[in-house]
Amino acid sequence: MAEETVDPQQPPLSNAKSLPRTEGGGVAGPQGTAAETGSPSDGPAVAERPAGTDRPRGRGGRGGERGDRGGRGGPRRDRGDRDRSSEHVENVIAINRVAKVVKGGRRFSFNALVAVGDGKGKVGIATGKANEVSEAVRKAVEAAKRSMIELPRTGSTIPHEVIGKHGAGRVLLKPAATGTGVIAGGPVRAVLECAGITDILTKSLGSTNPHNMVRATMHGLASLVSARQIARERGVELDQIPYKARQES
Repeated sequence: MAEETVDPQQPPLSNAKSLPRTEGGGVAGPQGTAAETGSPSDGPAVAERPAGTDRPRGRGGRGGERGDRGGRGGPRRDRGDRDRSSEHVENVIAINRVAKVVKGGRRFSFNALVAVGDGKGKVGIATGKANEVSEAVRKAVEAAKRSMIELPRTGSTIPHEVIGKHGAGRVLLKPAATGTGVIAGGPVRAVLECAGITDILTKSLGSTNPHNMVRATMHGLASLVSARQIARERGVELDQIPYKARQES
């Protein structure tokens, strides 16, 4: 029968029950607690978090360091910042879909007619073409901003009556008294709103095509002149011009 060998450094089993226990619940042996020895069989030591110190969570869900940033895009902007960033009035007048027949079928593209103005006497129109509606509108807006013209105004209306022409389109523009409003159809109204004219009488006398109507309106607005400009060209005083404005400038 083999004899059992006893390690002199290991305490007897009978004494292990009487060893004092530490605050963490481990048994304090001659080499210290189980957390202090760091043996692989005991598992990794986990530090306890004090009570009342939970990790703060922000809007991102990974901690409080991202909560005040408003997400991935940096500081959050309110709606007022977006409104102030665009100083122009943009009106989409017409969007037309064009189909090109190719070998494999039909390929669609879009063109957009857009009017852009600052609401203070400047307005421009342009068209944009692209495979997507949003891209066509963006191109048209950029082109319209580059082709803006400044027109004379008398109060909130135009100085005098004029007829704009383009192709088969003819548009009558007539000044109106204060409070009349914009009496116009869709394409003409979009241009006048961008120009900042709030009192005017209009009538379409020719083609009803939006492109012809809009370009006829722009021709009429570009033909407007003020009484001061006429007096300067004639070399006379403003009082000598027999002109009575519909509104006070």
